[in-house]
Amino acid sequence: MGHISTESLLPPNNKGARKMTSRIQNVFIFSIAFCATGSAIAAVPEKHPHKVTPQKTAPLRDASHQAAENVVVIAGMATANGVTNTTPGGGLMPPQTDARAQSGITRDYIAKQAPTSNVQSLIAALPGVVAARSDPLGITGDSLSIRGFNERETGYLFEGIPVADPLAYSPYTNIIVDSENMGGVTLTQGAADISAPLYNAIGAQIAIRAIDPARHFGGYVEASGGTRGANKDFIRLNTGEIGHTGVSGFASFSYTRDDSWHGPGGLRRYHTDAELVKSWGTGSNAKIWFSYNNSMWNPFRVPTMAQWQTYGRGLNLSSTYTPGNTLYYKLNYSATNALILGAPINFHLAKGLDLHLTPYFTDFFGPSRSGQNISNDNSNYGTTSAGPLNLPYATNGIVTTQAVDPWIQLTGGLSTWLGWKYKTNTFKIGYWYAYTNHTERQSFTPVDYEGNSANNAGRYAIVMQNGRVLSGYDDTIRQQTNSIFISDNLKLLNDKLNLSAGLKTTMVSRWATDLVTGATPYRSARNYFAPMPQFSASYQIDKKNQIYIDGTTAFRAPAGSFVQIFSPSSKVPITQPGTLKAQYSIGEEIGYRHTGLWNVSLALFNYNMTHRQVTSSAYIPGTTNLVSSSLDAGGQTSRGVQVEVGLRPWHHFSPYLSGQYLHATIDNNYQVGSDYLPTKGKTAVLSPKFTGTIGLQYDDGFLFGNVNIHYVDSQYSTFMNDQAIHSYVTSDMTLGMRFRNVGFAKHPQIQLNLINIGDNNYLSGISGFGGAAKATKGIYGTTIAASTPTYVIGGGFAALVSIGAGF
Repeated sequence: MGHISTESLLPPNNKGARKMTSRIQNVFIFSIAFCATGSAIAAVPEKHPHKVTPQKTAPLRDASHQAAENVVVIAGMATANGVTNTTPGGGLMPPQTDARAQSGITRDYIAKQAPTSNVQSLIAALPGVVAARSDPLGITGDSLSIRGFNERETGYLFEGIPVADPLAYSPYTNIIVDSENMGGVTLTQGAADISAPLYNAIGAQIAIRAIDPARHFGGYVEASGGTRGANKDFIRLNTGEIGHTGVSGFASFSYTRDDSWHGPGGLRRYHTDAELVKSWGTGSNAKIWFSYNNSMWNPFRVPTMAQWQTYGRGLNLSSTYTPGNTLYYKLNYSATNALILGAPINFHLAKGLDLHLTPYFTDFFGPSRSGQNISNDNSNYGTTSAGPLNLPYATNGIVTTQAVDPWIQLTGGLSTWLGWKYKTNTFKIGYWYAYTNHTERQSFTPVDYEGNSANNAGRYAIVMQNGRVLSGYDDTIRQQTNSIFISDNLKLLNDKLNLSAGLKTTMVSRWATDLVTGATPYRSARNYFAPMPQFSASYQIDKKNQIYIDGTTAFRAPAGSFVQIFSPSSKVPITQPGTLKAQYSIGEEIGYRHTGLWNVSLALFNYNMTHRQVTSSAYIPGTTNLVSSSLDAGGQTSRGVQVEVGLRPWHHFSPYLSGQYLHATIDNNYQVGSDYLPTKGKTAVLSPKFTGTIGLQYDDGFLFGNVNIHYVDSQYSTFMNDQAIHSYVTSDMTLGMRFRNVGFAKHPQIQLNLINIGDNNYLSGISGFGGAAKATKGIYGTTIAASTPTYVIGGGFAALVSIGAGF
């Protein structure tokens, strides 16, 4: 690329040129100001946004939900990526009216974050959210907690489609949708919507929506590059209205890669999104969504506290191979592929009568791979001997292998409701059905003396003399879900008083079979049922002030292992099928909202729950294969208060503040075998007392940027509160400039994202939990052995430069 002079980017008129030249000179002042305090930022000379020629665009549903390639002109601002600079708090505080604690983000915020970000890292600034980033750019999935509940206790919806693993509840947030196609996210910190197709949302609901296609042909292109070889290339093509059908759509493709920020290996990701939209009549519309993702990455190791204190970030996979080294990075990687199809449809049948349908299909599949040493002569298949395996590349009778887990999970479902509005009353009745089929058979392939696995060529699983494939688990799991709800909403006092009540019942049936010899039971079946009443009331004091209360219930069918898991090194199973009871929660909230120049949201909350399920991960001994299981922590009480404050853009500035105080305690002693650890009254795991974010955004149409500082208090990893991760502070920054049209490029811009600016060296989250970190005497006198919690290493510093434009 040749040299581009500053003059080539200036408006053609002299007055505009003088203004833009002045702004370019102020970029350096602006950058320094963002690194300082808010008052220092305020010292930057105010400039009026450069004038633009308004262009016709399609009508927008709302400012945060338009197609990014539309040239948006609001208050003199023109952008190609959907930014309007109208949301309070710089896109972190869209107005909310539902009678419950609720927060959100819009394009005003999403478009200014690193384009590699996933939804968990994007909502990190919202009250109660702790995003435990293991990857600073958000390319891989992160751990998350909201009000002390982790990501597997949170419901994830994309365009009304449940997109988490329906059995283990792992969210696939890094593979659902590209951030460039993300229109907004709504976070409900309490229980889920009564109509939501979810049965695990004890802690929160995260609803993601896509942008709308533009009405005119065009598109958007963006290229990014940064530290450790990171880059992302993105292009979206917009069909515009197809003929005179009223149908419009878009299709996009992206390629992402990076090198691991610590240790060898990296990530490769290919992703495509496509959407068609049609509206007709009054209130009738239909959408078809398609996305496909193919990604592969080398996982980060999760250290114990002793390993963290000894090695810090140096605890990594190995970059070189020697026989017996199962940590060689080429043996350890995860491949996650996903196909998502959905068709949300709304029919306006008659006056006051509406029907909503969302049929969907998801296909998630692996494989995941890890290193494992097995014996040539003394390996086992379940509870029996595997016999002589006669494998090549043995050293002292031991063969290094690559364990392959080619899991496949297919789910089809239909979520529907019928609504009838008569005068001030709205009645709804709904039904959700889903069916999941999950198959998973582990296999092993030998590794030669150079560390090459035959499976890399797609062949050669180790077969025993009886002709069966050597495996630690060979299971099929089927699940059927039926859910029914009814609700009624009544508006009184000139619509100022809003009363809602409803009842939801959910039935989950599971069947699992395990073909490994000696697996007990060979076949298992479990059924879960829960009634979940809800109530809420809100009162609109005036146009700017609202108060509300709500009472909700929620349940979570147990997750974790549904069959026994074996290892060739032992005839004793490593894990047992889960026998937990469903988790049930009762919650109450009372809140207040104020909207205007200053926007304030305040909520007090209380939860009481039984059979609190804590998801914990641990390595299969001698391997790098992480297996999750659920721990029954018993009863728990959680109380707290959350607050948000955001300013509408004022002289181009939009400050934001959020915070939460949480007091979560264990209500009973924790059972270990036939004894109990004295945990009653202890602080619940994963429950930081204080969390908060301070943010500030500046956007005058040409120059823009933001800074966010996050604080997370210490968090316990054991029920006995004898091990914890320290509190930490991280800060992120964005700086950017937009320009006038350059040839066919509409409003090109350049953006710099800086993540974890101080390169804070910290543990960001907890992977594996335990009863106590040291041997402890139970209440009946038994010495209960210590457990070994594991942790997530927080992502280090990263920088990413992005250049994008519409066309």
